[in-house]
Amino acid sequence: MRHLSRTLVPAALLLILGSVFHAGCRSPESPEVEPAGAPESEPAAPRSESHPAAETGAPTREAPPPEIFNEDLAPIPIELPKPVFAGTPPSLKFGKHVEKPLGRPRPPFLAPKGTANVGLEKPVSGSDEEPIIGELAMVTDGDKEGTDGSFVELGPGLQCVQIDLEAVYEIYAILVWHYHTEPRVYHDVVVQVSDDPDFITGVKTVFNNDYDNSSGLGLGAGLERIETNEGKLIDAKCVKGRYVRLYSNGNTSNDLNHYVEVEVYSKPVE
Repeated sequence: MRHLSRTLVPAALLLILGSVFHAGCRSPESPEVEPAGAPESEPAAPRSESHPAAETGAPTREAPPPEIFNEDLAPIPIELPKPVFAGTPPSLKFGKHVEKPLGRPRPPFLAPKGTANVGLEKPVSGSDEEPIIGELAMVTDGDKEGTDGSFVELGPGLQCVQIDLEAVYEIYAILVWHYHTEPRVYHDVVVQVSDDPDFITGVKTVFNNDYDNSSGLGLGAGLERIETNEGKLIDAKCVKGRYVRLYSNGNTSNDLNHYVEVEVYSKPVE
C-alpha cells in the first residue's frame, strides 16, 4: 500500500478517497451486482485440472492509507480462526479458474463504523434438511474453527443454505468458510440476497463462480478459491435484503458440501 504524506494530500483527494465506501454503495439494479441467472457474453471454458493455483480471499476494496481514512469508515471487525494447515501442498493442482495466492494477509475491508455480523445465531434453513454431519444452525453459531464438530455436511450435488436475518439490512460484506481443515476448492459457489424467502422475486446475485453454468443459476465471473482459515470475503456492495442464500456443488475432495460459518456484515437496524 502506498504511503502518502499528510502534508501532500490535497483536500480534494481526501474527499474522493475518503468516500471510497460510499461510491461502492449502489442500488440493487447496479450492473456490478449480478442479476440471478444472467448469462455472460462468452461461453466459459470447460473445467480444467491442469493449472496449479491458490488464493487467500482478497476483498475488492482495500483500505486507503491511514492518513486518508474517512471518519465515518472503519475496518470490519473480523476474527479469524486458527489455521489448520500451512500453505498449499505443491502436488495440489486445481483449474485455471482458481484465484492466485495473495501472498500476504488480506487487507482490511472498510464499512461504516458500527458494522457488525448481523447473521450471528440467525435462523438457517437449507436444501438438505437432514445433514449428513452436524446441524444447519451451525452455519451461524459463531464457531469458525477447522475442527470436527465445527461444520455441517450436506449431501452431494447442488445444495444451498439460507440465512434469515429477520429484518432488511443494507449488506456490506459476506464472509464464508466452507471447510478449512485441508486445502480444497468448492464448485458453483453462488451467493444471493432477496426479500423473498422463496427467492423467486427481487433476487440479487452478489457472487457467482460457476463459469460453466453447471448449477443452472447462470454463468459467473467470480473465481474459485482454495479454502483457508481466512474464508472468502465477498463485497456485497450495500445490497439490501433480508435473506441470504448460498449455493455450492461439491468440491475437489468429494461431491459433498460443507459450511463452517457464514458472517453477514451490516449495521444493526435502529
